[in-house]
Amino acid sequence: MIKAVVFDMDGLMIDSQPYWHEAQVEFFSQLGTPIAEQDMVDTTGMRIDQIVKIYFAESPWTEDRYQQACDQMLDYVLDSIRKHKPAMPGLNHAIEVCRQEGVQLAIASSSPMSLIDATIDVLKLDGIFSVKSSGADLRYGKPHPEVYLNACDELNIEPQHCLALEDSFVGLLSAKSAQMKTIVVPEPSFAKEKHFAIADFQLASLNDLTPDMVQSL
Repeated sequence: MIKAVVFDMDGLMIDSQPYWHEAQVEFFSQLGTPIAEQDMVDTTGMRIDQIVKIYFAESPWTEDRYQQACDQMLDYVLDSIRKHKPAMPGLNHAIEVCRQEGVQLAIASSSPMSLIDATIDVLKLDGIFSVKSSGADLRYGKPHPEVYLNACDELNIEPQHCLALEDSFVGLLSAKSAQMKTIVVPEPSFAKEKHFAIADFQLASLNDLTPDMVQSL
């Protein structure tokens, strides 16, 4: 029986992935480190510091430039979502379905709490989520399950009774590793990727979430 639904944030609640990609292209280029589209696809769902660490290992910069790159990319995305407020299609529908089912709602995101709070503010979702779990300062980010396990602990609900909504394969692995039920809503151009088959359900949009899906898990 599902007692709580835990939402990923970037790419699931808010269409921030294009801004993360723009930030990576701009700031890695400034550091003399070109980045390919497939590289950004492969790291979708990971923390920005983990992504920077990958490229730092390949062509090290000074330590201050390492942290500066993380900070500048975060600021770029923060400014972009505050300006554009790009809610994902079906977000309010999915929230309403979950609330009608009487389950608790939480967020488990790789992003820092500053971005989680900004997203809740721009989407006018204050008071909707009883738990906000950030993986930004954890020892391991997604695909490690820690951020999801922390959310379940704060909810005081066993992971087996929680449903995770994700958009990326990295996030899906994180939730599955936490032994949660999962629904994935991938970006349309990647929807046919075979690895999404590990999810309990795959949807084209949050608009497709139904009470029967929540009840059947």
